[in-house]
Amino acid sequence: MAHLETTDRPGAPATAADAAAFDSAYDAVINAAGVLVLDRRIVVRVAGDDRASFFHGMCTADVKGAKPGSILPALFLTEHAHVIADAFIWVTGDALLLDIDSDAWTRTRAHLERLLVADDVEFEDAGELALIDVEGPAALDAACSAQAAASLPPWRFIEERKSLIGNLPRYGGPAVSVIASRDSIDSTVAGILAKAPYFRRVDSCLLETIRVENGIALIGVDTIDKTIALEARLNRAISFSKGCYLGQETIERATARGGLKKRMLGLKFSNAHVPPVGAVVSLAGTEVGRVTSAVCSPRFGAIGLAILHHSAWTPGVELKIGEDGAAIVTDLPFAQS
Repeated sequence: MAHLETTDRPGAPATAADAAAFDSAYDAVINAAGVLVLDRRIVVRVAGDDRASFFHGMCTADVKGAKPGSILPALFLTEHAHVIADAFIWVTGDALLLDIDSDAWTRTRAHLERLLVADDVEFEDAGELALIDVEGPAALDAACSAQAAASLPPWRFIEERKSLIGNLPRYGGPAVSVIASRDSIDSTVAGILAKAPYFRRVDSCLLETIRVENGIALIGVDTIDKTIALEARLNRAISFSKGCYLGQETIERATARGGLKKRMLGLKFSNAHVPPVGAVVSLAGTEVGRVTSAVCSPRFGAIGLAILHHSAWTPGVELKIGEDGAAIVTDLPFAQS
C-alpha cells in the first residue's frame, strides 16, 4: 500500500521503514486487529446508593435505564450544553466504572463535586485497573472466547478471566475494550497477539488516523469550551428520550428548531501535505472555521476535521485552507462520503 509522504508533520513516519511499519499496523486494524494500551485513560469507580440518579442528571446518557453489562457513551455538559468532557460508563451491579481521559477527569470531578449536595455518591480512582483497546473487525475474536465473540453485541460487556471485555466502538469502527488489572497488562496483550500472526501492536498515531476517518470528535482538540455537543456530532453519547439533565434545554432547542449554525464536517485536502491544526478555513474570502484535526490516511489521503459555519456544509464545496491550500467538504465518516 502506498503511503503518502508526511515527514513535515510532527508524529508522522520519518523514514521509509517507519512508513512501512505504519502501513502494516494500519492494514491489521482495517482487516484484522491492532492492540494498544490506553495509558492516558483511567478507570474511576463510582459507588453509593444515589450513583445512578446523580449521574443520570449530570450527563447525557440514560444511566437510570441501563442494566448491568451496559456501556454508555456519555457527555458532561454545562447548563448551556458546552462540552466539559466525554466518558464511557460501564454499568456493573454495584458501581459505575467511568472510562475517561485522566486530564478530563480532573475538571469533570471538580464540576461534579460542585453539584453534589446530599447525594450518596463516592468517587474512587481505580489505579489498579488499566484499559486496553483492540481495534479491527477481528477484535472480538482476539480479545475474548469464541462463545462471547459470537454473542456479545455492541455497547455490552462481560467478565472473562478476571477482566471486563466490552464490545466498544471507541473510535467509530469495530473494536473491543478490556479493563484488566494493571499487573496483567503484559500477559493480556501477549495473549491477544498470540491468537493470530497478523494481529499487531499499534500506537496512538494510528488510532488518531482511524478516529479522523470515522469522524469522531476528540474533546479539547476538535472542541473548545464553548462548543455545543451537537456541533461536534457527539449524538451517539446523547439520549434524546431520557428525563432532565444538565444542558438538556439547549440540546432540545437546537434539535427541535434546527438552530445549529456550526457543525463538524470532513475535509479532503488537495495535496498530500497535511496542513497545521488551526489553519484558517475560508469560503469566498470569509472565514468559516479552523482545521481541528488532520492526518494522512492510507485509504483517503490527507484528510481532516473542522467545525464549519452552515454556509460551508454542502459536500463537494471547495474551501481555501490557510494561504495557499484547498480542500473539499465531505460528510462523515469518510468511508461513506
